[in-house]
Amino acid sequence: MLVSEGVFETLFPEFEGGFTPWNDQEPTFFLDHQDQGSVFSPTPLQEPVFSNSGSDNSDRSISGSVVTNKKRDSPDSVLNHLPVIDERKRRRMVSNRESARRSRMRKQKHLDNLRNRVNRLKIENQDMLNGLRWVAHHSQLVRTENERLRSESHMLRQKMRDMHQLLLARHIQEQLFSVAWPCNNVTHINE
Repeated sequence: MLVSEGVFETLFPEFEGGFTPWNDQEPTFFLDHQDQGSVFSPTPLQEPVFSNSGSDNSDRSISGSVVTNKKRDSPDSVLNHLPVIDERKRRRMVSNRESARRSRMRKQKHLDNLRNRVNRLKIENQDMLNGLRWVAHHSQLVRTENERLRSESHMLRQKMRDMHQLLLARHIQEQLFSVAWPCNNVTHINE
């Protein structure tokens, strides 16, 4: 005995007489013969309800739709209702496409604005760097000139000290010479 045989035996117990209900060839009707006519007579169709998120194909058939309990006058009303649903789907699809296009345009405009701003900032940055280089260059020139002027000032001060010393020495020498030779101070009188 296979394991699977045990499973099928528990799922399908033996029926009386060895026959299963699906072996019976005669169709059994649970309704009286009077009620059978009303069951098989045509009844008005019910309105289909479509569940659509806007991404479905527009050629969806009625067979895949869910039917509600609202009753219509004739089967033609369902077919007349389909163009309205298709029109709504089409309008919604067009609206969604327009909305997506506007969104893409807004994003593109924002991206263009950001790129323009980046370019402007790069130009401003380059201008500032050029200005900084100019200031640094001129600052170096001023420092060099300042050093030259300090050196020249120091040299001129030294010369001035030397000249002052020389003049002082000459003045002292003249005073000493005039004191040592008083005869030079005599004036000649002419008669």
